[in-house]
Amino acid sequence: MEALVSKAKWRQLTIIATLIAITVAVYAPGLGGGFFFDDYPNIVDNPQVQPHELSIGSLAAAALSSPSSELKRPLASLTFALDYFMNGGLNAASMKATNIALHAINGLLVYLLFAALFRLDRNETYTEKTGTFIAAAAALAWLLLPINLTAVLYVVQRMESLANLFVLIGLLGYVRTRERMQRGESGLLRAMAWIVVPALLGTMAKETSILLPLYGLCVEAFVFRFQWRQDLPGKDRRLVWFYALSLGLPFLLGMAWIGPGLLDARTWGTRDFTLQTRLLSEARVVINYIGWILVPTPDHLSFYHDDFTQSTGWLSPPSTLFCTVGLIVIVSMLWWIRKKAPLICLGGFWFFACHTLTGTVLPLELIYEHRNYFASIGIVLAVTEVLQIAFAWLSRNGYSGLRTVPLAIGVALTGWAAALSAQTAQAWGTPLSLAEELAARGPTSPRAQYELGRAYIIASHYKPDSPYVAKAGEALERAAALPGSSILPEQALVFLYGRMDLPVRQSWWTSMRDKLSRRPVTVQDDSSLLALASCIEDDLCHFDADELNDTFRTALGKPGASARLKAAYGAFAAQILHDYPLALEMADNAVASAPNEPAYRIHYARLLIARGNVDEAKRQLNALDKMNIGGRLDRDISSLRSQLETRAPTAQPMRDD
Repeated sequence: MEALVSKAKWRQLTIIATLIAITVAVYAPGLGGGFFFDDYPNIVDNPQVQPHELSIGSLAAAALSSPSSELKRPLASLTFALDYFMNGGLNAASMKATNIALHAINGLLVYLLFAALFRLDRNETYTEKTGTFIAAAAALAWLLLPINLTAVLYVVQRMESLANLFVLIGLLGYVRTRERMQRGESGLLRAMAWIVVPALLGTMAKETSILLPLYGLCVEAFVFRFQWRQDLPGKDRRLVWFYALSLGLPFLLGMAWIGPGLLDARTWGTRDFTLQTRLLSEARVVINYIGWILVPTPDHLSFYHDDFTQSTGWLSPPSTLFCTVGLIVIVSMLWWIRKKAPLICLGGFWFFACHTLTGTVLPLELIYEHRNYFASIGIVLAVTEVLQIAFAWLSRNGYSGLRTVPLAIGVALTGWAAALSAQTAQAWGTPLSLAEELAARGPTSPRAQYELGRAYIIASHYKPDSPYVAKAGEALERAAALPGSSILPEQALVFLYGRMDLPVRQSWWTSMRDKLSRRPVTVQDDSSLLALASCIEDDLCHFDADELNDTFRTALGKPGASARLKAAYGAFAAQILHDYPLALEMADNAVASAPNEPAYRIHYARLLIARGNVDEAKRQLNALDKMNIGGRLDRDISSLRSQLETRAPTAQPMRDD
């Protein structure tokens, strides 16, 4: 017996070591690629996650600093702050290493979860030993899926992988507890706790973990079927009520919170799609996700999907109707086989359950690959079960010679995924190679071409004789001309030429204002104007400030201008235009638009003190005192009080903190 136990332990250790080693080997080439895209507002340009000491105030400031969500995702931000502190500064490689370790841990949890599910699948398909090896192979396939690469090498998407760490812990604990309950042991409250507690903890990393009760319901419905014990018929009504409450109450509260806004046109004002076009488009997006998980190709996994053609009707394009019908057929087939093949059904419903949050009514971007981090687990589970059932059927029916076919398919799919992930990770190794790779994968993507131009700008070091200057100009002009392009390419051209003291073309300013006047003003547009304003304020760029002023006014003339844009224009008005009444007006408007964001009040208070408006400055300080959770604003409040006492005219432009 001891020998068997020892052998089983060695088998487990070997599997764990193999999964970790292969995962590290595939992703390690991408460690050197630096920060990328949304890493900047969340980490690089966010001084709150760059603490120089670990105190309650600094940790509270870090936890509440994320611009990505109203809920701030404090747990994820704290891990960024700890990474920064432990490494003595911003180090993308070390942060990516943390992400790889987190992904490997998630892979081990997937392995344990799959092994537990296969153990519960009571047919001739699995023995204890074969179930263990099949679970390990399936977990390895998931670890290497190219669609999950951005959740690993894209630093900020630690939010996604960290949230799903709690989801996987919760599911594993729930499955094991329910397994013991079916053998007659108690554990109802413990099973409920495995669903509720990790879901709540996970939301502090990202809101997607709130779907854990829905994933648990799928397990209960298709695997345990609400039975208290395996040998007792009928459903345990306590479990039925638990899921009704754990899903029903959050749904009602969530709809009460966001429901009215979904029907408000202003909610969609910063998007180039409506609620209707989003729902129509997501049918095609979800079908695409299935294909990208099963048989990924470089052209499809291009990170940027802004060249996706939106659906404006059932036949515009025709694939909208076909994909919608396809989804209905897939769900119907899964329901039909739920008793004969519960794990196929479970995997399929996990995939669809994962997209109920990001693939329905929320005004999010239409496509992001990292949204499949958990959804892909469902697809891998379903495919693994299909291949194993095919293997068993061939064995039973005298087709022993063909039994290797399902195995070959599994190996081929995993091998292809590993090769593509390794190739992509290699491209992530430097910012320039990544930009060139993604631009090649997305030739009609304005973002991909813009990022290529931006990478060339960085490589040029702003030297007019650098060969990268011409390459940057070509890529940015190409990006600016693509349908749906934002003002980012023109902004980058103005920035580049302004930094090199070269003449800035009037056509770039005209193009920017034309785009801003015709389309909703987006977060990207805000960032573009803020970057230009900061460059001229810091005396790094030299171009006509009146042109930037006119461009700001064009953006602010659109309905729903953001607090961030108003604050940026206020700083520009103070520092460059020296129009202090306008600066105060815009700072006041920024505070009114985002009253819970302290950065805007801090900037407004500085301007008020500089202009001698003591009473209003005191009101802003009182408001900041109420927002000073955990002492996170102590330094700013202390500085403002010192200025107020001396009424020192030291107004500083607000940065994008």
